[in-house]
Amino acid sequence: MPLTLRRRMRAGLLAAASAAVIAATSPSPIPLGIGDPLFPHLGNPGYDVLAYDIALDYSGDNTAPLDAVTVLDARALTRLQRINLDFDRGTVTSVEVDGEPAAFARAGEDLVVTPDAPVEASARTRITVKHTSVPTGKNDGGWVRTGDGLVMANQADAAHRVFPCNDHPSDKAMFTFRITTRKPDLTAVASGLPIDVRTSAADGAVTAAYRTSRPMATELAQVSIGRNAVVRRTGPHGLPLRDVVRTEDRETIEPWLAKTPDHLRWMESRVGRYPFETYGVLAADVTTGFALETQTLSLFERRLFTEPRLPAWYVESIMVHELAHHWFGNSVSPRNWSDLWLSEGHATWYEALFTEDRTGRSLQERMRNAYRRSDQWRAAGGPPAAPEQPAPGRKLSLFRPVVYDGSALVLYALRAEIGQAAFDRLERSWVGEHAHGSASTADFVRLASRTAARDLTGFFQEWLYARKTPAMPGHPDWTSDAPAEAGGKAAKS
Repeated sequence: MPLTLRRRMRAGLLAAASAAVIAATSPSPIPLGIGDPLFPHLGNPGYDVLAYDIALDYSGDNTAPLDAVTVLDARALTRLQRINLDFDRGTVTSVEVDGEPAAFARAGEDLVVTPDAPVEASARTRITVKHTSVPTGKNDGGWVRTGDGLVMANQADAAHRVFPCNDHPSDKAMFTFRITTRKPDLTAVASGLPIDVRTSAADGAVTAAYRTSRPMATELAQVSIGRNAVVRRTGPHGLPLRDVVRTEDRETIEPWLAKTPDHLRWMESRVGRYPFETYGVLAADVTTGFALETQTLSLFERRLFTEPRLPAWYVESIMVHELAHHWFGNSVSPRNWSDLWLSEGHATWYEALFTEDRTGRSLQERMRNAYRRSDQWRAAGGPPAAPEQPAPGRKLSLFRPVVYDGSALVLYALRAEIGQAAFDRLERSWVGEHAHGSASTADFVRLASRTAARDLTGFFQEWLYARKTPAMPGHPDWTSDAPAEAGGKAAKS
């Protein structure tokens, strides 16, 4: 054995032994969080993830764990003796920090890594985790099994059920995906644009690589694997569009896919240029009960496009809703999950505006109906910017009516309060000033006040935090039905 190899092996063994000693003499690993009001144990303090590189090896069996390697490039915000990553469900076989073996332990839904030496504040560090990624079939997010493969649905707190990460929208990062498939009829697609495709001479396995050109929140990551066709076209300003559909559905769904360029032009006419490198529709063979704005490749149930009983205006409204999220929610992500109203309220707002513009279905009437039910929604789940925690074991119960039409109602009231011109300036300024970052309700209140040239704190305090819906500007005759439960207590969902 060459001397240099012996030295490297000895160094690795000493590093592993040293890490084990540190782990044995330090306090027991504990799960951490950044203190999100709704998900207090989500995210981790002390570092900022700059980039993820995620390699997934898919055997063709969507019930079997995938072999995976996740590499995180991060910057320490403080001196780190331990590094907590959000990760649940998979099996970890090894961890390295900057190329050296590191001790690791599980604590709740955290993977707690103890490097050989502390990572100093402001230092860059690389964490490499070899693990499995498990599609359990549970209806709680992460991997979702399709009729012929897998897709991701990570919102709100399920990305860490797929890969180790800092699973909070306030820590966005660049992503590279490398997906290996071992059957010739399978196609793998991910968020971002393709950068490489390689076929193994040894066994014919195909590895497709994708990379984002803008930062992405973990909850918005998408990987699709299945017997799919990738349909390409061009959008406004030469934007590359790609849709992913089951090969057998391609002709049936094409009339809907062909509408995306028009949807993009409509959105751009209101809030400015589309903020990402590509866009597309992923029509998956799943029954989830929702669509999802996964970045650059929005997830939809295929039946949305194949069920003849669904009216055309409704299908397009859902498509525009998920597209609008790419400005509101994807480019400008919520700082905390209690800021969700900014994402869902705006997506609902533009969905409703589009429907009125194209079909004449009245926005005012929709908002009047929302106002009538607003007090009930606030009682059932809290006001728009102070939602109650989701029910235990039912994280998706966070997505209540108050964050959709109940929050679009806030925007309707704001437009009436400050006027159409100021409102339009505010919308463009919001997605421009906070592009590719995270922003809070307080940021929106400040920008709205600056745009309107007057303090709107009192207006927003009532509309966003009160249990009773304020009077609608310009519509003193509008009334809201009383909550079914006396005292305004929130009903359990």
